[in-house]
Amino acid sequence: MKRTAVRPKDHSSLRARISSVRLRGGETALTERARKLLLVYLDTAAAHAVPFDELVRTLRSGVPALRIAGSDLQQLATRPGGPLESAACAAGCAFCCILSGRDGGVIAEAEARQLHAALAPVVGAPDGRDWHPRACAALDPLTRTCRAYDARPLICRTYISQSREACAQIASGTPAAGTGVLAAQGLMLAVQSLARAALEGVSQVPTYSMARITSGATAGEDIATSLRAARQPPRTLDDERRRFGS
Repeated sequence: MKRTAVRPKDHSSLRARISSVRLRGGETALTERARKLLLVYLDTAAAHAVPFDELVRTLRSGVPALRIAGSDLQQLATRPGGPLESAACAAGCAFCCILSGRDGGVIAEAEARQLHAALAPVVGAPDGRDWHPRACAALDPLTRTCRAYDARPLICRTYISQSREACAQIASGTPAAGTGVLAAQGLMLAVQSLARAALEGVSQVPTYSMARITSGATAGEDIATSLRAARQPPRTLDDERRRFGS
């Protein structure tokens, strides 16, 4: 007989669930690191008497995953000799904003809301798709800079390149070496996957299509409509996590 996991109802049972849950499709060293960091986050929340319902809401939104991964990215950014020092990325070089696939990127609810709000001032204005049909709608088609730069998702923050030419080739559909996504994005996906698995039966933990959020926001959709339209099937998070090796 298949045993049904006990639904967590407080900090202690949620911590136990995260400690024991195993993700579909296997786990990696990055998964285990994500688990340890998420447990530290939970312990901190418990020490500050954060109500369980509030903790569930933040896990659903992706805030803990983004804070954990954001801290990891910040440490890398300040590391002497790190990959960011030699990156060829510069304002106006927007080849990385030509989105691949239908979704254009997997983002958490907190990222979706921030991105949507940041694009409110440019509703109805020409967007990135006036420059390139597959460009992100958050892009300014004239300057080729992001109009939601401070609210851009982690997937955008972690993508770097050592070669502008490589980015141009990739944007045209030709594979090229010299680009990649930093491990912080895989860490975020692993933390969010653990949160989803641990909260099964308590709360859904959705992810969203970045392309659909930006196109909806620039078209003037309200946030509720954009979130409904951009919500991804549950397996998308698992597929993306495995793609990033986490």
